[in-house]
Amino acid sequence: MNFDSILAAAGRLRGVAHRTPIFHSRLLDEVCGGRVFLKAENLQRGGAFKFRGAYNALAANLEAAKARGVITASSGNHGGALALASSILGVRATVVMPVDAPAVKEAAIRAYGAEVVKVGTTSEERLRYASERAAREGLLEIPPYDHPDVIAGQGTCALEIHEEVKADVVVACCGGGGLLAGTALAGAALRPECETWGVETEAADDTRQSFARRERVKIALPDTLADGMRNLTPGALTFPINLAHAKGIATVKESDLVAAMRFLFSRLKLVIEPTAAATVATFMTRAVDLRGRTGVAVLSGGNVDPALYARLLIESPT
Repeated sequence: MNFDSILAAAGRLRGVAHRTPIFHSRLLDEVCGGRVFLKAENLQRGGAFKFRGAYNALAANLEAAKARGVITASSGNHGGALALASSILGVRATVVMPVDAPAVKEAAIRAYGAEVVKVGTTSEERLRYASERAAREGLLEIPPYDHPDVIAGQGTCALEIHEEVKADVVVACCGGGGLLAGTALAGAALRPECETWGVETEAADDTRQSFARRERVKIALPDTLADGMRNLTPGALTFPINLAHAKGIATVKESDLVAAMRFLFSRLKLVIEPTAAATVATFMTRAVDLRGRTGVAVLSGGNVDPALYARLLIESPT
């Protein structure tokens, strides 16, 4: 993994992925104590940044993908991204989802023409099933974060950020760590003085604990609104990249996610999912200090269940 792989990914994605807009709010600046920009990957194809990595991985291995078909394990957004990329490139796709996957994400995956298989509730169960089926049927496995081409694709988001904003801090949400790894690699190459931070909820802090111990820590299945953060442990490939290049891992409360979602809806008319709200919450709660600095929060996705979204806008989380 290096910056050249991110540049190669940008070439594959040019004209296919959206170059998503970057928004600014003066009121958000006041709340956060610094200048804040929002990279709107909720407006990406498939509704999340995941399209970048999934399409890049598929396009980089297209001959094998077409010959064998592809499989992945995903709580939702990566599965949707791979299903969409597969429909564009003419590849047969299977997505292994948790039994409690958000209905809106499952519906999107099926609409793109992929097969959906429901397995367990943890990422470990899904990944194990996908690997076993890939070996048994000869499918090409494209995991949601632990894959060089996936990480390189996610890094193109930060490539666009650093082309447009002279940032002192960039914050990316951290599930398996693919977006953070791509963001950190791009930042180290383009603007090494810029701090790259990851963020997790307090309940889903496997990466924060792993940073503290400088080794991968495994936690119990976290109970969090941020379904994209329900990992048990950081990725084997992503963790050393993040440990080497990210400044640190911030944490936010569940109520902070809801406050950020409400703010972006009411003030900027942006719909985001709870996982995406964590980056904005990092600045709003000053978990990362922005005084006198410029920060960018990556809005990772907008694929939120409508009923959940409506409830969170008007009620406090339990």
